[in-house]
Amino acid sequence: MKHFKFFTKEDIQSITTIRRFETKLGERIGYLGKETEWAEMLQHSKAKYILLGIPEDIGVKANYGAGGTDTVWLPFLTAFLNIQSNDFFTGEEVLLLGHFDFGDIKYLVENNAYGPEELIDAYRHAVNIIDEQVENLIKVIASFKKVPIIIGGGHNNAYPLIKGVAKGLHKAHMVPLSQINVINLDAHADFRNTEGRHSGNAFRYASEDGFLGKYCIIGLHENYISQNILMDINNDPFVDYISYEEIFLHERKNFIQAVAHSTGFTEDTYTGIELDLDCIENVLSSAATPAGLTPLHARQFVTFVAQDTRPAYLHICEGATQLADGRKNESTGKLISYLVSDFIKGSSGA
Repeated sequence: MKHFKFFTKEDIQSITTIRRFETKLGERIGYLGKETEWAEMLQHSKAKYILLGIPEDIGVKANYGAGGTDTVWLPFLTAFLNIQSNDFFTGEEVLLLGHFDFGDIKYLVENNAYGPEELIDAYRHAVNIIDEQVENLIKVIASFKKVPIIIGGGHNNAYPLIKGVAKGLHKAHMVPLSQINVINLDAHADFRNTEGRHSGNAFRYASEDGFLGKYCIIGLHENYISQNILMDINNDPFVDYISYEEIFLHERKNFIQAVAHSTGFTEDTYTGIELDLDCIENVLSSAATPAGLTPLHARQFVTFVAQDTRPAYLHICEGATQLADGRKNESTGKLISYLVSDFIKGSSGA
């Protein structure tokens, strides 16, 4: 676990603001505290939800995107740990595992004298390393029948999450094949060709490798899907989508009907829940949009799918509090905090 930092009680206390007559989530949330025998301790933990961060922007840069998706993990954690622990959400069902740190890999890539295209190739090679380490950890979590909640980084991480969870659930005899379904609330399909790993092709790799069963995209922007990908999706009976324009311009379905369609499409097995923050209007992300869903839509989405599926994992990605081009928005972490608590309340029947 070279690139993973396990959180200790002291780490959590340093972020949690203690106040008399109140109890914050950081005072109730679980932790392991040390790397030795972590798998055994995790297996015996009573926590159902395992929270971890992947604060990296290597996959986004490998897709010619703006860096900055490595900035949202700690602001999210600060907001999340300072939620009130109460009858609505105690926090005792969550274990904060820690986060990955791929800073050394990023340094090696960015401090070599690469030309523009060689740099892209180097980023894509680095994503393969990230894939392997994320998959290995997630596989262990899923094999213990726990639900990973993953925050931060690019959408490239969907591939090792799908692969790791599918293998873990199969090892636990929860699925007959190493395969799960996925619902993705996203402005983009992220189904680009297998041209080397990056944030735009996680679902294509997962599909071609057999780990992705059914895949449904909600809120796809018609302006940002290429014709060749659109044809691939239309010709694949295991991929479905409902565009943003279908919901909000042509009003063929309302938003909740679209979400219900996705859960019906994927109801035959465990389902990974993906939420790309670039689909939410004016949220700082690697591909921010001025015309998108509202935060309320996102909260309704995670609540509904948590209640109406067998959730395999929750992945919230592509958000930032500061982008490489200088844009800032400190509220992104707090929005993710709402989404995570909504998901846990929904899937636990709160």
